Amino acid sequence: LQILDRDLGDEVRSIATLSGGETFLVSLALALGLSGLSSRDVRVESMFIDEGFGHLDRDSLDLALGTLDELQAEGRTIGIVSHVPDLAERIGYVVEVRPTGPGQSQVEVRSA
Repeated sequence: LQILDRDLGDEVRSIATLSGGETFLVSLALALGLSGLSSRDVRVESMFIDEGFGHLDRDSLDLALGTLDELQAEGRTIGIVSHVPDLAERIGYVVEVRPTGPGQSQVEVRSA
């Protein structure tokens, strides 16, 4: 795969040259693009993203979360697993899992 980097004057880059944040954004774009190309009879209603947000700068984080906000406004369910404190401010609900002992944990669901 190669990436057309619009920020670098439309330079064509190998995916091996992408930073962690760029890799995350490309993966998110591919997932969204593939879900948009799915059959008209199949609609992707839920998306779960495990980490990656910690690699993004503030502007890229805003762009990614704005896109996910738009999907949620269309009625899709978006689940995010992350340790980035700024995300908690933008997410409606937080599910926090804390270990309480060997093989046990406590789950708390609260408004962000």
